Amino acid sequence: METKEILQALPNLSISDRLKVAESALQLVLQEKHSLTKDEQKRQLTLAAVTAIADYAPGSELDIFSDLEGENFCHYPDEDFYNSEN
Repeated sequence: METKEILQALPNLSISDRLKVAESALQLVLQEKHSLTKDEQKRQLTLAAVTAIADYAPGSELDIFSDLEGENFCHYPDEDFYNSEN
């Protein structure tokens, strides 16, 4: 069965069956991860880091959150939550 076929079949499964599929897939990934040599683990981490660079580049979807740096995101001018008597 191809990946595309598996993904198309998932919506037709019960939640319980979907969780079984997810658990089995995670167990396989963890088994493979534990069987890797240190060099293979290092290569995978390097690949993941290189792949993630684009996610944090200027103009990317994740970069939009940096526009909020330093801003007071919970400012309510009519209420003082820190000095309320309630």
